[in-house]
This record gives sequence, structure tokens and C-alpha cells, in this order.
Amino acid sequence: MTTDDSADARLFARLRAVWEEVDPMPAGLVDRMVAAVAVEDLSREYALLTLVEGTLAATRGDADTATLQFSDGRTNVLLHLSVADDGRRRVDGWVDAEPLSIRLVQKGREWTTDAGEHGRFAFVDVPPGLTRLRLSLPGAHGETETREFQTPQFEI
Repeated sequence: MTTDDSADARLFARLRAVWEEVDPMPAGLVDRMVAAVAVEDLSREYALLTLVEGTLAATRGDADTATLQFSDGRTNVLLHLSVADDGRRRVDGWVDAEPLSIRLVQKGREWTTDAGEHGRFAFVDVPPGLTRLRLSLPGAHGETETREFQTPQFEI
């Protein structure tokens, strides 16, 4: 640290002391900020995940299929995952909203599709790996901006 750095450090310490006396940080501000960010992250990043095992399994073993259900309280998505003979994956989905876009995202790769009748969509020939589904949805009544629905990562 040079002489100028130590003079700056002293100046900043005095400024901090003045502001702590004149306008102290409200008690509990840090805790409230952490809670607010956590709630925001929860509503954005973590939709409710429910694993429904094997009830929709057809002719393949239970290990080859899985059904996942995600919801953020406004939008519900049901995914049925299956394995093709070549090891690639098929993702069939249903959404109870009218998405503007549907994207399946893996590290460095992305596929898009549209929802058909009754909110049905599918992705075929998807390689196995950690995957996330992202939907761009129109805003609710009175909201002009679109909102994004994003699942946590899941293994396909």
C-alpha cells in the first residue's frame, strides 16, 4: 500500500464513520435483502418439481421413462421423458398456458418448438444430459412485459 492508498483508506474510513452516524443502515436490512433476493430467485428459478414415477410408462422399463411436473403457481408444465433405441431422448410436454416460445436448453445447446393444440409440444433426438425448459409467456392482464417460466435443471 502506498502513502496515497493509506490516505485514501483513512479518508474512506472517516466518510464511513460519518455516514454510519448521520444515516445508519436500518437494522435487519441485510437479512431483508437476502430474503427478498431468495424469494425472487425461488419464484423465478425454482418451479415446484414433482416427480411422478412410472404411471405413464408404456412398454419400456421404468428406468427408460419419467414424468415430471413443474408449476410456479400460474403455469403448469408436464413432461414425459423417454429413451429411444439409439439412446437419444424424447421429451413430450404439455403446458396450460399459451407460450410465445418453448426452449429446451442443455449446456451449449438449445432447441425450440411451438405448442400445438391443447398446449402439447415435443423435442426429439435430444442427447442425454442436464436439461432445463424455458417458456416465454405473455404477461397477465395489465402486464405488458412477457414473463419467463424456467424449470430447475433435470437429467434426461
